[in-house]
Amino acid sequence: MHATEVDAESHAWLAASCMLAGADTIEHFRRSQIGLLAARTNPAVPRDSLRLINDWYNWLFAFDDAFCEGELMGSRASALARALPPMLEIVDCRRKPDPADPFGVALDELLHRISEYATPAQVDRWRITVKEYLFAQIWEAANREVDLIPAPDDYILMRRITGATFTCFALIDVGGGYRLEAEEWHHPDVRALSDLACDLIGWDNDLLSYAKERDRDKARHNLVTVLATHRSLTLQQALEEVARMHEAAITAFVARRAALEQWASQPVRRYVRGLENWVRGHIAFSLGSARYVHAWPPGTRWPHAD
Repeated sequence: MHATEVDAESHAWLAASCMLAGADTIEHFRRSQIGLLAARTNPAVPRDSLRLINDWYNWLFAFDDAFCEGELMGSRASALARALPPMLEIVDCRRKPDPADPFGVALDELLHRISEYATPAQVDRWRITVKEYLFAQIWEAANREVDLIPAPDDYILMRRITGATFTCFALIDVGGGYRLEAEEWHHPDVRALSDLACDLIGWDNDLLSYAKERDRDKARHNLVTVLATHRSLTLQQALEEVARMHEAAITAFVARRAALEQWASQPVRRYVRGLENWVRGHIAFSLGSARYVHAWPPGTRWPHAD
C-alpha cells in the first residue's frame, strides 16, 4: 500500500507538471507504475524519501521521452546541446527556471527538495551525476543524427552514463538517511561495484527493452545490437553473449564485494546493499511495467532460460 500510494501521488505531480504531452502519454505513465521502480530499488527508505526519489525517477523517464527519444531533439545533437545550458545552470543554482519550461521548473523543485534531505556534499555529488547524464544525451543524439551504431567499448563506457543510473545511485544514502564520506564514495572498491551494478542494470534494461527499441530507434543504443553489428553475430548469438557478459559481471561484483568487506564502514555496506537492491529491483519492475512489456521476435530464446 505504501508504494502504491506514493506512486499515485507522484503520478499526480508528474501529470500536473506539464512535462507529459497529452492524455495518452499521461495514461501510459500511469500504467507504467514508475513508483514501483522506486519502491523495489529503495525498499527500506522512509515514505517521504521514497516520494522524492520516485519524483526524480519520473522526471528522468519524462525527460528521456521528450528530449532523448523525441523527434525534435532525439536525433539532432545541436538542438539538444542548445537546450541544455539552462538546465545546467538550474542544477548549479545559477538560474531560476523559465516558468514556461516545465522540465526546468520541476528540476529546480527537485533540487531544492533534495537539498532539504542531503548534505551540501551529497547535493554536489548528485549535481555532478546529473550534468554527466545531460551531456551524455548529446552523444546519443549525435549517433542517431549520422545513423551510427557505437563500437562495443564506447557503448559499454557511455551506457553507464546515458542511463542516468548514477544519478539514482547518488541518492541511495540520501534516501536512506545516512552519508558516505567523499573518500568512501571515491574508494576504488566502491567505484568498481558501482560500475558493475550499473553495467548489470544497463544490460538487463537492454535485454528487456530491445523489442521496444528495435522498431523505434533500430535499437542502436542497445548492447544486443552493438554486439550483433560489430562482432557479426546473429540476434540469438548476441543475446547469448550479453548473458555471458552479465554472468562475468556478477562474478566480478561478488569478488569485489568480498574485498570491500575487509575495510568497509557500516554506511558503505548499506550503500552496497543499495546497489544490490537496484539490480534486483530493476528486473522485478521491468518485467511488470507497461513500459517494457513487448513481444520478442518469434523463435528468439531468452538468454537466461537455461
